[in-house]
Amino acid sequence: MVSPVPHDLPQQLSLFDGSVSAPRSDGASPEPRRDATAASQAAGHRQTAADSGPDAPGVNTTGQPLPVRAVLTPSSAMPQPVTASTPALVPHFQHPRAQRNIQLGEHQVSYAFRRARRRSIGFSVGPDGLAVSAPRWVALSEVDQALQAKAGWILRKLHDQHERACRVQANRIEWRDGSSLPFLGETLVVVLDARITGVQLGELNPALPGVAQRLLHIGLPPSATQQQIREAVQSWLQRQARRVFEERCAHFAQQLGVRLRRLSLSSAATRWGSASADGSVRLHWRLVHFALPVIDYVVAHELAHLREMNHSPAFWDVVRSVLPDFERHRGALKAEVLPSFD
Repeated sequence: MVSPVPHDLPQQLSLFDGSVSAPRSDGASPEPRRDATAASQAAGHRQTAADSGPDAPGVNTTGQPLPVRAVLTPSSAMPQPVTASTPALVPHFQHPRAQRNIQLGEHQVSYAFRRARRRSIGFSVGPDGLAVSAPRWVALSEVDQALQAKAGWILRKLHDQHERACRVQANRIEWRDGSSLPFLGETLVVVLDARITGVQLGELNPALPGVAQRLLHIGLPPSATQQQIREAVQSWLQRQARRVFEERCAHFAQQLGVRLRRLSLSSAATRWGSASADGSVRLHWRLVHFALPVIDYVVAHELAHLREMNHSPAFWDVVRSVLPDFERHRGALKAEVLPSFD
């Protein structure tokens, strides 16, 4: 499964695991998710990354970054200094439901804390900030020690979330005549025209040489509200997404020798796509913003799960058999920040 996402996705869109995600209705974009786990042992600390999609958002679908999680056993967490490479752009990180504070390097971090039925201290960094959970038997001093042990990692992720939120905010669409948005890797410019019915895609606009730009004519008057414009554009994009996905799924299903039984559009918060053993595939409709090679990667990734329901080397060999350079397109899926539809 591929994890997407926009800024409300906890840290990038985009990884695959073969399960089906519950759809969202807010029209936000997903992004790939990065999960990290740190386990303290007598010999030291170990941290690994877990894939949960075709490399996820990238896409919580509203534009927020995907959460990053880490787990420490409390007994052996040793403090590690914050390195000089840690960015120092924001002096104070404040979670909206913060109950506790801690000084990590030069930064004051206010984090949400809760007791949970678990065996280790866990912490996650998402759009809201740092959240920590710990067993009831662990002393607060051990919680602080565990956070200090991973201070550098936590601060990097907090800065990543902050920078991504700024990028998403800069990409927010103002729904009006003349607003623009990406479609299949090109730029669409919205034109309100009450003389037409529905939505019509115009030809390439030669006014800007070297810039792919097309006009999207919307059958609404200049007095139309932002909500009316957004709903008209979103409905059109979803129809185009289904058309494109059906074509690409048919193409790659034949190449891979698999049978696609059902294709559904998704608005999942943290996945670009998912596949089930019964032959069902779900693809996030906001993939239609990306260029076709990126869409092909997600489609091939999910269909490959119909042969290998895992992320083993054999699975990646299946993907590579139809997309030899899939790593490049997977990178684009992670790097893009989609415009917020809010």
